[in-house]
Amino acid sequence: MSEHRIYTTSFSSVYPHYVTKAERKGRSKAEVDEIIRWLTGFSQQELDLHLDNRTDFRTFLTQAPKLNPARTKITGVICGVRVEDVAAPLMREIRYLDKLIDELAKGKPMEKILRV
Repeated sequence: MSEHRIYTTSFSSVYPHYVTKAERKGRSKAEVDEIIRWLTGFSQQELDLHLDNRTDFRTFLTQAPKLNPARTKITGVICGVRVEDVAAPLMREIRYLDKLIDELAKGKPMEKILRV
């Protein structure tokens, strides 16, 4: 899928896949939401509003109130690519989120996922 297509995909169309991936491994929607709020700085109400409005990824991430500075500690491979090597800034933000959800589904404790 091209970067442009990913950027214009609604965040709400991908969100259920994040939740399903987590729940299949015994994790919860609440944990998925906590990860998204940690990464973006959105409140739960703001997150819900973006989901209801079918905000695209580009808008969702560029309107994030405060991208967590600790996100740069997120490393590893997702979709066959090292997250820290992704050159396009917006794509890197998307891959950070993908990696965090992957860590959740793999059973990593929330403290480690959130780089506390």
